[in-house]
Amino acid sequence: MKRILLAIDAVNPNVSTMEFACYLGRLTKSKLTGVFLEPAAQPQQAVACAQQSNGYMDWVLGPQSSDQQVNSGIIEKSIFNFQQGCIKREVNYMLHRGHGLPAQQMISESRYADIIVTGAETSFNKNYEGCPTTFVRDLLKKAECPVVIAPENFEDVDEIIFAYNGTSSAMFAMKQFTYLFPQLYNKNVHIVQVNETGQWPAHDRSELKIWLKQHYINFTFEAIQGEAGTGLFNYLLNRKNIFLVMGAYGRNFLSQFFYPSQADHLIQIVTQPIFIAHV
Repeated sequence: MKRILLAIDAVNPNVSTMEFACYLGRLTKSKLTGVFLEPAAQPQQAVACAQQSNGYMDWVLGPQSSDQQVNSGIIEKSIFNFQQGCIKREVNYMLHRGHGLPAQQMISESRYADIIVTGAETSFNKNYEGCPTTFVRDLLKKAECPVVIAPENFEDVDEIIFAYNGTSSAMFAMKQFTYLFPQLYNKNVHIVQVNETGQWPAHDRSELKIWLKQHYINFTFEAIQGEAGTGLFNYLLNRKNIFLVMGAYGRNFLSQFFYPSQADHLIQIVTQPIFIAHV
C-alpha cells in the first residue's frame, strides 16, 4: 500500500481518527494524504461603495462573516495539528483542502487511493445524524477503494476477524485487506461464519486454509449458529483490539453496529476499526 486518504471534517476534526490514520501510515510506510473537507462556503456579498475620487458607486466584495473568519482559524489550526502529528509519528504526509460536496469529492478521489480512512461520525450536516452518517454511508456505497472506519479509541491490533459468508465479496475483502496490510501476518486471525447449522462447509474451509497458510501464521475457523446480523454482532461485543474485515454485505450490516436502540453497545463497537471492501 502506498496511498492512504484521510477524510477530515476541517472545522470539527476527530483527533482519534487522525491518530489511527497515522498508525496505518506508519505501519505500512504509506503516504497519508489529509483531505480537509468543508462544505461550500457562502459567497461574500457584494456591497455598493462610493469612490471618493470620482463620486460614482462601485460594487466590491464585503468582508467575511464572523463565522467564516472563525472557521478559517479553526481549519488552519486543524491543519497544523495534523502536520505536527504526522511529523511526531514519522509519517510521510500530504495536505489537500477540499471545497464543495465532501462525499462527491472523496468518491472521486477514491479511484486513485488504496484506502480511505474516516470516522463513523464524520458529518457535514449541522443537525446530529447519529452514525454512520450520510457522508459515511455514501462512501461505503460508492467509494472505489476500501473504506476503513476508524475507532474512537485505539490501542493496538491483536486480532484480525474476517467475517465470511461464502460470497465472492467476503473473499474479495479478505484478499484486499491481506494484500494492503501484509505487516499484520503474525496477528491471530479468526475466520467467522454465521449460519443456520453452526458448521463450516467442508470445501470452503479446506480451500481457505490453503490460502490462509500463505499469508498468516495463526488462524482459526469459527462457526456461529444463528442469524447473520445478530450472531456476528454478539460475537463482537466483548472483543477488544481487533480489526474487523467485511465484504459488501457488511455495508448493510454496519448499520446494526450503530442502531439507536443499541446505544449501550455503541461505545464498545466503535472502539474497533472496521475494514469494508466490495467488488
